[in-house]
Formats: sequence, structure tokens, C-alpha cells
Amino acid sequence: MKGKVALHNLGCKVNAYETEAMQQMLEAAGYEIVPFEPGADIYVINTCSVTNIADRKSRQMLHKAKKMNPDAIVVAAGCYVQADTKKAEADASIDIIIGNNKKQELIPILESYRTGHQKTTECVDINHTKEYENLEIDRTEEHTRAYLKVQDGCNQFCTYCIIPYARGRIRSKKTEDVVNEVKRLAASGCQEVVLTGIHLSSYGKERPEDQENLLTLIQAVHQVDGIERIRLGSLEPGIITEEFAAAISSLPKVCPHFHLSLQSGCTTTLKRMNRRYTAEEYREKCEILRKYYPAPALTTDVITGFPGETEEEFEESRSFVDSIHFYETHIFPYSKREGTKAAGMPDQLTEQVKKERSRILIALGKEHQREYMEQFLGQEKEVLFEEQQTVEGQEYWTGHTMEYLKIAVISEENLENKRVMVQLREMIGQDFVLAER
Repeated sequence: MKGKVALHNLGCKVNAYETEAMQQMLEAAGYEIVPFEPGADIYVINTCSVTNIADRKSRQMLHKAKKMNPDAIVVAAGCYVQADTKKAEADASIDIIIGNNKKQELIPILESYRTGHQKTTECVDINHTKEYENLEIDRTEEHTRAYLKVQDGCNQFCTYCIIPYARGRIRSKKTEDVVNEVKRLAASGCQEVVLTGIHLSSYGKERPEDQENLLTLIQAVHQVDGIERIRLGSLEPGIITEEFAAAISSLPKVCPHFHLSLQSGCTTTLKRMNRRYTAEEYREKCEILRKYYPAPALTTDVITGFPGETEEEFEESRSFVDSIHFYETHIFPYSKREGTKAAGMPDQLTEQVKKERSRILIALGKEHQREYMEQFLGQEKEVLFEEQQTVEGQEYWTGHTMEYLKIAVISEENLENKRVMVQLREMIGQDFVLAER
């Protein structure tokens, strides 16, 4: 063995995929993967920079790694070091800096450092690269479900978001490469893939000559034997058209679970955010999905307390969210991110106001979640079971329906990675539905 390596991931599903890819690269190169605890020879932290808090957590984890073993090599990868390379270079706890689009070179970078022991920085000018970093995985720790990165970068420049500066412009993995990766995952026993990206809706747009887009990608993945479910990561409302909805609804493996990013239900606030739709246009997209699916699970993100958000604007947003009846709403109090346009906007709200508005929307979201789940009671649904969990003191096998409802079943049989038809009986707590085989 070349040494013991501990990895830690911060941030989104794209980061999680990249961390898994780096782990598999390290294993193939002869390194031993160990828990993120004292005793490792190398620590690899895939950092996040979406908020100032994410920056702080990234720094804390890097410092923790160096404290756990002062002689270890600490590798800082990803968005935090890409967004502020100079700060990372001044941090004594970091030995190797690897920006985005350089993670595929982890092994040679590591080997080079071990020869010379000189602090190393490997960062490209991410805002001018057109290369898609072709990382790959051939299995997943979850066994049943694999999150698959197929797209990187963003051209939207929402006023609150640093990610276009950390991830660069849109670029996509070729469909042929995605399909080959999906085939390997299916061969390892994986039954569900989740297509993810920094701006998934932009898939293929930088290569119009290839005539590849998100729909053609979904159709290609749909043909892979062994994959029984295709789930989509976060989508922009603009991609939802009659044609798109009609096409995907004809594909039985596509899960009726759509995460449509909203951010605010107030059109005036959306304009300040530089979101490229109105609240009413967003509503129309939800109606299109509900036209083609009987009860699709619609989930979303909402920011509360964006700079300048008045009481009236918040009420407009709350009322809009109430009217859509989402399955899940992920609520975030606005977090100022230095380097973004919104950080310099006037009328910044207090933390108290932001938290109170978040509390109101979280409570509303729980009501709608329960309402959505209860409509399925008494129905038969297919569940892909994943693991055993203790829920309210009882041991269950748990998994998800196509809509991503969490289901719990009492069974002495090992149900891991099995698709089973069950009868949905009653709610258990806030998040689970009790079912019987």
C-alpha cells in the first residue's frame, strides 16, 4: 500500500460524486482508504464555497485534518480553493491545492508532492476553460442509487451566487461517456441513477453541433439494461415545456420527482436575484408537469430575507409557495456571500427577520409534505429498498417510491436493493409511510 488516505466531502451532490471518483482513483493506484480520523497519511477534503459559512466549514475541516496528523499531507480540492486561491496558499495547514477541473490529476499531483514536498497549487483559469473534467465511477457506496455528474459550470450569474466564479462556464459530459458509466454502474448492481450537474438544464448547450441535450441524454440512459429508475437533479423552470414533459412522461423509468428551483415566489424579488422567470411562469411549469403526471413530487428551494425583501414581498412569496403545494420545500435564510452582487445590495435584513421568515415557510412546508404523502395511503407502490433503519424505536427496512416517498416495512427478509410492491398504510412521524407487503 502507498499510504492511508481519508477523504471528506463538503457541499452538493456534484461534490459527492467527485469525491467518490477521487476515492476510486486512489484505490486503483494502490492507496488504502481509511475513515476521516487520526492516523491517515493523506487527507483529501473536497471543499465548498456556496456561502461564507461553507467557506468557514471548509477551513475548519482542513485545519482539523492537519491537527489529527501534523505530518500528514493535506489536500484541499474544489470550490473553496478555486474561488480564493490566494487565501488557500497562505493557509499553513494546506499542502496541496487542487482546483476544479484538476481533480482528475490527483494521483500524479500527489506523487509529485511526495517526491519534492513543496507546497503545490494546481488551478486552471476556470472562467475560460471549455474542457469537461471526465471523472468516472464504476460503483457507489449506496449500492442502490448512484448520483452521476453529467454537467459542470453555470452561465446564469444569479446575484447571490458565487458558483459561476468557482465552477466556470457550462460544459457537459458526452452522452456516450455517460451511457458507458451507467452500464458499469448497472453491472455493479445499481438500479437507480440520479443525473446531476451544477446547472443540469444546460446539458449539451455548449455543443449544439452534437445535438445532445438533457432530453436526448435521458432517452439514451433509459435504454441501459439493469437501470430501473432515472431521477433528475435540480432543474431550472425554463426546461419544462409541453414537448419535454410529454417526452419524459413516455419513459417509464423516469421518476415523477422534479426539483424545480424557485428561490422566491415574488417576481420583484426574483428580478433582484437575476432569476430568469416570473412567479407566474414558474406556476405554469408546475401545471405542465401535473398535466402529464397524476401526482408528481414537486420539490424546491426558497431563500428568505433576500436584500430588500419587504414584508409585502415575503407575504407574496409565502402565498405563492402555499398555492403550489410542494412535496418538499428546502428553506434557506439568505446568507451573504462576499464577491457576489447581492452582498453589496442595500437593505440587508437582520438575521432575526431572516430566521423568523424561514420558520414560517418551514412550518408551511411540513404541512404540505404531510398532505402530499397522505394522498397515497391505501395505494400500492413499488419501493426500492436500501437499508435497515430504526424509526420511533422500531426496526424497519426502508426505501423510496418513484416519487421519493420514504417507506418503512417490517420484514425479516433482507430487502436491500430489491424492488417490492407494497401497500401504503399510515404515516410514521413526519417523514415515513408505514407499508405492508
